[in-house]
Amino acid sequence: MASHSHDHGDDHAHGETEPVTDRNHDNSWSANLEKPQYEDDLSLLKRHGIEAVEHTTSGHHVNLVTHKAHGHPEGFLYDALDDRFGDEDVEWEYIEQCGCGGHVVRVHVN
Repeated sequence: MASHSHDHGDDHAHGETEPVTDRNHDNSWSANLEKPQYEDDLSLLKRHGIEAVEHTTSGHHVNLVTHKAHGHPEGFLYDALDDRFGDEDVEWEYIEQCGCGGHVVRVHVN
């Protein structure tokens, strides 16, 4: 699995947020949705989670690592994924709660 470093600095003026990814991933990878920008913005977390899946090529998966502030992803992420990918060959499964309190959902793009 690829690992990516993330800048946790807040250099985005006027409420702009850095996207979770800016390229297609032809490998399995993890999307960091635990940054402070997601703590108070659940809609941003869901949007960037969906974008992460859209940027994952067929035959791979993306681990969506969600912010602890929103609790278990079953309460907010599963419906968002189903609304966007319900008719596509995309499957997700809950993996675990991180030591920091966030949660990992693995989304397979078939």
